[in-house]
Amino acid sequence: MHIWDQLMQGFLTAGTPINLLWALVGCTLGTAVGVLPGIGPATAVAMLLPITLKVEPTASMIFFAGIYYGAMYGGSTTSILLNTPGEAGSMVTALEGNKMAKNGRAGAALATAAIGSFVAGTIATVLVTLFAPIVATYAIRLGPPEYFMLMLLAFCTVSAVLGQSTLRGLTALGIGLAMGLIGIDQISGQARYTGGVPEFMDGMEVVLVAVGLFAVAEALYAVLFQGGEQETQNALSSVHMTREEWRRSWPAWLRATAIGFPFGTIPAGGSEIPTFLSYAAEKKLSKHPEEFGTIGAIEGVAGPEAANNAAITATLIPLLTLGIPTSNTTAILLGAFQNYGIQPGPQLFDTNAKLVWALIASLYIGNVMLLILNLPLVGLWVKLLKIPKSYLYAGILIFATVGVYGMRQSSFDLLLMYAIGLLGVAMRRFSFPTAPVIVGMILGPLAEAQMRNALSIGEGKWGVFLERPMSAVLLVVVLMVLVLPRLMKLRKKG
Repeated sequence: MHIWDQLMQGFLTAGTPINLLWALVGCTLGTAVGVLPGIGPATAVAMLLPITLKVEPTASMIFFAGIYYGAMYGGSTTSILLNTPGEAGSMVTALEGNKMAKNGRAGAALATAAIGSFVAGTIATVLVTLFAPIVATYAIRLGPPEYFMLMLLAFCTVSAVLGQSTLRGLTALGIGLAMGLIGIDQISGQARYTGGVPEFMDGMEVVLVAVGLFAVAEALYAVLFQGGEQETQNALSSVHMTREEWRRSWPAWLRATAIGFPFGTIPAGGSEIPTFLSYAAEKKLSKHPEEFGTIGAIEGVAGPEAANNAAITATLIPLLTLGIPTSNTTAILLGAFQNYGIQPGPQLFDTNAKLVWALIASLYIGNVMLLILNLPLVGLWVKLLKIPKSYLYAGILIFATVGVYGMRQSSFDLLLMYAIGLLGVAMRRFSFPTAPVIVGMILGPLAEAQMRNALSIGEGKWGVFLERPMSAVLLVVVLMVLVLPRLMKLRKKG
């Protein structure tokens, strides 16, 4: 009953005209971002982060959440019609969705993607409503040693899973940790690694780094390396499903939700893994295996799209209850929270209950909005694909420049943003993941503070991390994350 009362309060807050407007703008913008290939929700949220300085926290978070799951809905449109995933989580949808589109069944593919997203998103939101407060209750019992180990686990899993290799992931994490150390030390009050530059005394702005690494780097990379690519588009048929297609889709939606949700709650690299697992499961269980890879099987679209949305919704559990991001976009959302002086974690449900429950309530509202936006208006979204790439990326650069300059009216910030943008281009070119940089930069100083507190508790002895059962268990998990993949590779070679 307590959760029900809190959720009703959340609906009252999220249902105010201004918050509904922010949700609608976020969902619309998110769908557009998902439809446009190559931008993605992380880039969009990073680009729009400077507005958080002017907007009330609850409205801002509802807006960003709308962009986040709106992009998941929109990503399926380009995957199906263009065979160009608008977002990494939509890669698998392209496998069968594009085959269906080539065979004149684009409408059915788009319908099962939109309805599957709605079903999975709604079920996952119910689970977030039920389980997030429980996780927060248990998380309050964790002390500094456990928190340090949790953050170490987040570093290792994000670095190991998001890159093409663990070494590249850990290198990107090292860059982020180094950026996080710049500025005045929290405990001693001494300036560290500032190089005598006064602008570095307050540390590097998370917003600035996120905009440079995602928005600027994305635009520059597209201009430098993807300028000449040509795309062909499949014809759009009427957006509806036959009775047989409904019958084949709904079990796939439910199975995919069960696969996607657990993956969102752990630092396992976003929604790519559950979408592949869902696709493999549908291929194995299908009564029409001959359709996979030939004319396109509807289960191969229904499953991955539902898994994608379930995983994305579930990422809010570790973000809100532990303050740990498990994907690119949640890492940037963590930065948005910190912009307001709000630290996500177990105390958040007590200190900022109004914001948390309004955010959860907005997920229910956003899911309905997105279903209405996506099914009848799919023809409108397809028209976005006609925007010339040069205009699109020029617009991103202008928006990023104005946004970052507006924060402190500092030309130094602009130079730094473009320098980080060039670093982002180099990282993309050589397949280094960018998410660990943001995770390292945001969680690095927090992990350092928790480690110092833990050592104070243990009177300077490192054994404090082994003496507490939960901390020791987390240390074993960290070692498994780093060692097991190597053992598996050696076993395959053997």
